Amino acid sequence: MYFIPFIGSLSLAAITLMEKLVLKTKRIKIKNLHIFAFLSSVLVMLPIIYFFWKVDYSALEPINIFIFSLVIISSLFANLLAFYSLKGEKITNIEPARMFEPLFVVLLAIIFSFFFSLYERNLNVIIPALIASGALVFSHIKKHHLYLNKYFIAAIAGSLLFAIELVLSRLILGFYNPLTFYFLRCSAIFLISAVILKPSLKEIKTKTRFEIFLIGFLWVVFRLTVYYGYLHVGVIFTTLILLLAPVLIYLFAWRFFKEELDWKNILAAMIILGCVAYVVLS
Repeated sequence: MYFIPFIGSLSLAAITLMEKLVLKTKRIKIKNLHIFAFLSSVLVMLPIIYFFWKVDYSALEPINIFIFSLVIISSLFANLLAFYSLKGEKITNIEPARMFEPLFVVLLAIIFSFFFSLYERNLNVIIPALIASGALVFSHIKKHHLYLNKYFIAAIAGSLLFAIELVLSRLILGFYNPLTFYFLRCSAIFLISAVILKPSLKEIKTKTRFEIFLIGFLWVVFRLTVYYGYLHVGVIFTTLILLLAPVLIYLFAWRFFKEELDWKNILAAMIILGCVAYVVLS
C-alpha cells in the first residue's frame, strides 16, 4: 500500500499545473473553475459509484453524521476562503499560506493521536514529516509575506480548515468506501457552492471544459489515494509522501514553464526527498 500516496503526489502535481495552465491562459473566473471542477469530479464517479457504494450502518449514528457534517462545512468554508484569497491576491503571494496545509495536518494528527488510536504516534514518521513540512513552508516565505493582509490570512485559514477536514475525515472513513465518501462530499459541496456562487457555464469554452473535466478527474484520483493512504498507512505517513508533489511541481515548472528555482526551493526539495527516503527505507 506504500505506493498509493506516491500516485497521489503525481496527481497533485498534475492538478496544480493544470489549474495554473487554465487560470493563466484561459479567461475564466476562479469560481467557475472551482465549481465545475467539483461537478466534473461528481460526473467522473457517477458511472461507477453503484458498483463501489458502501455506507456502514455505523455511519448513520448521530455522532458520525455530525462529524461528516463538520467535514462538509470545513471543506466548504476552506474552498470559499481559498476563492476569496485567490480573487483578491496574486497566486504567488498567497502560495506560502497554502503550504501550511500539510504542516497543519501533521500537527492536528499528532493532537488527535492522544485521543484516537486511528492516528499514528511513531516518532520515526512524525519527526521527518514535521521537518519536511517546515522546510516546505520555509522555502515559500519571503520578506513581503511577513506583512499579512486579509487575503493572506484568509488563505492560512483556508489551509487550516482543509487540514481539519482531512483529519476529521479519518474518523469516519472506515464506515464508507473511499469512493462513496468522496462522491457524497463532492456532491454536497458542489450543490452548496453552486447556490452561493452562481457559476456560468456559458463563459467557459468547449476546450476549457475538457481541461476542467480533466482537473476533476485528477482530483478524484488524488483524493482516493489520500483516503486509501489514511486507511492503510496512516495520516502522517501519507502526508509526508504527498510532500513529494511540491518537488515534482518545482521540476515541472522549471521544465515546462521555464521558471527559475532559488536556493530555498532546491534545499527544501532535498530535505523532503531525504525525509521520505528515510521513512520508506527505514
